[in-house]
Amino acid sequence: MYSPLSAQTPSRPPARRAPTMVLIALSVFFLAGCQTAMSAQMQTNDASTTNAWPLHFKRHGFDAFCYNTASCTVIYNQLDLTPEDKQRPSGAPPSGDYRAKWGKASHIGINNFPEPAIVKWTSADGQSHEASVDIAQIFKDERVLHHVKQNDYPEGSFGGSVDIFLEVNDRTLTVFSKAHVPTKSEQVPGNKYSFHRNDLIEAWSKTY
Repeated sequence: MYSPLSAQTPSRPPARRAPTMVLIALSVFFLAGCQTAMSAQMQTNDASTTNAWPLHFKRHGFDAFCYNTASCTVIYNQLDLTPEDKQRPSGAPPSGDYRAKWGKASHIGINNFPEPAIVKWTSADGQSHEASVDIAQIFKDERVLHHVKQNDYPEGSFGGSVDIFLEVNDRTLTVFSKAHVPTKSEQVPGNKYSFHRNDLIEAWSKTY
């Protein structure tokens, strides 16, 4: 008598998944290796570009300051950099070397270069002005402005970024650059923290 228990169910061969999984794992490993190598190559290229003499920069910080204006607006990288000066007089700059107090730019990590800075301001005499300041044109060669001599520069130590400042002062617009450049020697004798220069250097100016 036929019994279901006695029936032999044909066995199926096991699914051949192992080779497929091995191929996927190898593909992922290969792609990850390629991406790592490409990333390392990009970093190497960037470092060699910015650290080779003369020094170049690929990123920058940016800030703007208004003085002797009745109103002032500076837009750069889609940011309003002087919101407090829109509707009120900016006043004269502080006495003494006021630019030495600028410190670091407030907006950092900007890739070279966004659209030009748009400046709209009213000078002290009540005259309205508008200007487009092309930062990319001013720094078209991406050269770092500094006062460090090549034989005093520790090769490979520059970070690749500078600070750029735009000053609006009455009728005059001025662009400055400042870079932290390491040095082999103390810039202030006896000061172990002075192995660098951080000079503020004028790059462009125009009176309207």
